[in-house]
Amino acid sequence: MNLTSRMTAHFRDAIGVIELSMSDLAEPLSAAVELMFSALANNGKILACGNGGSAADAQHFIAELVGRFERERLPLAGIALNTDTAILTAVGNDYGFEEIYQRQVGALGQPGDVLVILSTSGNSPNVMRAIEAAHDRDMHVVALTGRNGGQVGPLLGPQDVHLCVPDDRTMRIQEVHGLLLHAMCDGIDALLLGDTE
Repeated sequence: MNLTSRMTAHFRDAIGVIELSMSDLAEPLSAAVELMFSALANNGKILACGNGGSAADAQHFIAELVGRFERERLPLAGIALNTDTAILTAVGNDYGFEEIYQRQVGALGQPGDVLVILSTSGNSPNVMRAIEAAHDRDMHVVALTGRNGGQVGPLLGPQDVHLCVPDDRTMRIQEVHGLLLHAMCDGIDALLLGDTE
């Protein structure tokens, strides 16, 4: 296979995963948007977290909420839990890496807030503990995973939304996660601006 054919195969593979995701995830994605809009409309906030590339995606998502997405609007309340190096290193050093998000959710989360977690494997211990902390605070969880959801799936309750990308490759899962996050931003803006037709 030459290099151009290899690159073309990436586009075809990505298109296939996006089409499968569209079929599987459009309905729960709408539910996630409504959940987050409800939290924001009732003076709640969105907390987001992940590791590695998923941490970057969490940060990107919150930047779109606090800044703006495609249209001008008021800033929306959101915090990326993976951005404060003092908290991450203090909690990681004193309590362990598994606690870095759990303690922040316990400190910042309020009933009615939404925790958005991103984990391509669904097996990140620090993310799973964040979910447990969110449930302890009567928060909802929107989980973006892949690989059949891993250990995150069983932690979620009927009040939560699971967006599990139907693929096993990290790059494909992260590509769809980016699409899902942008769709969430657009959906929240559409509800805020009364533009849902």
